[in-house]
Amino acid sequence: MRAVLQRVKQSKVFVDGVEVASIGEGLNILLGVGVGDTEEDVKKLVEKTVNLRIFEDSSGKFNLSILDVKGSALVVSQFTLYANVKKGRRPSFEFAEKPDRARELYELFVKKLSEYVPTQCGVFGATMEVHIVNWGPVTIILDTKEL
Repeated sequence: MRAVLQRVKQSKVFVDGVEVASIGEGLNILLGVGVGDTEEDVKKLVEKTVNLRIFEDSSGKFNLSILDVKGSALVVSQFTLYANVKKGRRPSFEFAEKPDRARELYELFVKKLSEYVPTQCGVFGATMEVHIVNWGPVTIILDTKEL
């Protein structure tokens, strides 16, 4: 699994002009599911996400996690994180998991993450507008194959 974590002051998701999710301070998480990902990948990614110290303490150092700051998470499905652009100019998505399995693992990630922090999500497979007020900016890329 791959995730792009963005520390945010706020984040919102709109589908067809209608707001479907909104958070204040916390993490906007773009989540991609790759071919062969498993429930173990979900577990590793959730654990890394909630414990990653990317929020500043009173000294301005990255010493606090989303748990410490009592932040929220907004998860947005993003199969394009598995784009392969090695050949040509049009991305191939051969390494992105098929939609049914991807949805299953995406929903499991959202469920497991919500056991730790308030979590909202976009609409799986929909065309969405994601409004992000990136804070820092701080953006971290995680891949469970590298954790």
